[in-house]
Amino acid sequence: MSPSLDIHFGDNLQILRRMNSGSFDLIYVDPPFNTQKKQSRTQIKTTHSEDGDRVGYKGRKYKTTKVGTKEYDDRFSDYIGFLKPRLEEACRLLKDNGSLFVHIDYREVHYAKVLLDEIFGRASFINEIIWAYDFGARSTKRWSTKHDNILWYARDPKNYTFNHEEMDRIPYMAPGLVGKEKAARGKTPTDCWWHTIVPTNGREKTGYPTQKPLGVVNRIVKVHSSPGDRLMDFFAGSGTFGESAYRHDRSCVLVDNNPEAIKIMEKRLAFASPAFHGWKERNEEKKRYNSPSRGKGTQLKIPLGAR
Repeated sequence: MSPSLDIHFGDNLQILRRMNSGSFDLIYVDPPFNTQKKQSRTQIKTTHSEDGDRVGYKGRKYKTTKVGTKEYDDRFSDYIGFLKPRLEEACRLLKDNGSLFVHIDYREVHYAKVLLDEIFGRASFINEIIWAYDFGARSTKRWSTKHDNILWYARDPKNYTFNHEEMDRIPYMAPGLVGKEKAARGKTPTDCWWHTIVPTNGREKTGYPTQKPLGVVNRIVKVHSSPGDRLMDFFAGSGTFGESAYRHDRSCVLVDNNPEAIKIMEKRLAFASPAFHGWKERNEEKKRYNSPSRGKGTQLKIPLGAR
């Protein structure tokens, strides 16, 4: 049986509460990081022009055109209060041998871990994975922060999926010390993962402000689930987790309340023919509210949510 892909538009807490307990083998979430900023990314396109504002290869000039901006507000007055009921639902929805991965950063990771210890029990904490990258601005007032934290909790610390043989191999830093055979095979990763961010001009790029690379997510999907399993990401954003799950023969449920995120997933995941829930109804409601018969100044405004 081929995998399925379901995309839900709406408040993830309300959607999660409607789902049956013990429904998922693996849940990965990349919630807002509470940066206290509006996260945005402006998309541009360039065309060759003699009076262009950019200079490219061999001195050729290009004109920049702004295509659009994708954004969401990443500010919470009570961040842990926002996360708590959603993570409690995640615990309920996991199967007995299921795992939860919470992708976060230095601002809130210590608070999130205390919360997860409370929900799952301290024994269920298995790993804190550090995803390190080397890209972006440098600080002159402190050590530049170039890593994210990924917390792994197992529903049952004595019974969870860990497909060691599915790990990708990485090069030895000193191959001359291990011999030709080991050097050729490479080594298995530790809890520190070095991986670049999504390349600015790469084919993988969707334009979503906080898109995570497939290379990082693929590792979680392959090692912590098996073909035929059912996975979920209820802060789906650009749909990276859904793409990884589907391409590795896993079914997946994605949830997001940001219209921009749904539009990106609609395009990115078209190859998987996903089923949409709440999106068609939202568009029909918007059409009704924005119809000329309602007069001016009555347009329905759909707020941008978290990723």
